[in-house]
Amino acid sequence: PPSNQLLPSLSTLSLQAPSVYGGLNITGNDVLLAGTEKSTMQNLNDRLASYLERVRSLEKANSLLEKQIKEWYESKTMDVRQDYSSYFKTIEDLQSKLENARLVLQIDNAKLAADDFRLKFENEYLLRQSVESDTNGLLRVRDDLTLTKSDLESQIESINEELAFLKKNHAEEVDRLRTQVKGSVNVEVDAAPSIDLGTVMENMRKQYEEMAEKNRQEAKEQFEKQTAELNQEVALNVEQLEAQRREITDRRQIFQGLELELQSHLNMKKSLEDSLAETEARYSYQIAQIQERIANLEAQLRQLRADMEGQNQEYSLLLDIKTRLEMEIATYRRLLEGEDIGVVLLSVPPCSVLPARQTDAAPAPPWPCLCAQVLGPGSSRLAAGSAGDL
Repeated sequence: PPSNQLLPSLSTLSLQAPSVYGGLNITGNDVLLAGTEKSTMQNLNDRLASYLERVRSLEKANSLLEKQIKEWYESKTMDVRQDYSSYFKTIEDLQSKLENARLVLQIDNAKLAADDFRLKFENEYLLRQSVESDTNGLLRVRDDLTLTKSDLESQIESINEELAFLKKNHAEEVDRLRTQVKGSVNVEVDAAPSIDLGTVMENMRKQYEEMAEKNRQEAKEQFEKQTAELNQEVALNVEQLEAQRREITDRRQIFQGLELELQSHLNMKKSLEDSLAETEARYSYQIAQIQERIANLEAQLRQLRADMEGQNQEYSLLLDIKTRLEMEIATYRRLLEGEDIGVVLLSVPPCSVLPARQTDAAPAPPWPCLCAQVLGPGSSRLAAGSAGDL
């Protein structure tokens, strides 16, 4: 046949066109193609046009997918890598300022309350001291009056005793004189005039009165002297007592002031401890929230990486398909350039058999096999005959 006559001249022609499933190997040992028919070339041109159209659509889809992947990756990485440390620092500064302001306000309120209570306490304490001083003054006056009364009573008693003693002496002297007068004998002698008994008694009474007045004056002076000494001693003791009381009062005020200051410091310490506990609890809650957010972001990042790996695999698969299609197009272009060749030897795998490079990840070809359209139903027989001739 005519096809067998062309085999010696084309037996050395070997072309390879990798397809989506491993490529088309063109050798002189597999299949003979009678290539001068117009319908076959038209069919080949249609197939080439469909391939070119699909390549263009795949290139557009590939570029669009690359653009979408790039935009999505940039947006996600911007969201993931966004730095909030400056905001955290500002938030911490504002929180510390608010906390300090709150503590200062609490301290000022505590100081104002302490000053108010201190003023009330001082007023009440001064009033109490005034009442105590008045009471002590009245007690001293009572004691002085009691001492004066006792002294006067003792003086009255001594004067009464002295008066009784003088009266007794006077009565005894009067009785003695009367006895002398009764026992005397009236003898008229030429002598000096007799002493007037009334005058003598009057003189004696005056003497005793003068003596009593003198004794009373001396007793009064002595009493006044002793009273003055006692008053001086009492005044000195009172001054010492007042000084000691003032010292005790001052020390008590100092003690109370220190006690109030201690209480205020204890209250401040308690408020600061409460504030510290509240701050620790708040920051612990914030740290827990931040850690939870970090965990969520890490999970999103892992999911993003997994999605990116899947898209990278899909992109690699599409790129591989594109490369194979380009190689197949180049092969068809070389075939079209050699239109004067009558018979071309194509090494095509059977349509029902997949090449070794095909994996589960590669999808089934969306277009029919070329050998069925180009060679027709007798392709298998023609290939067998060609192999026998060779």
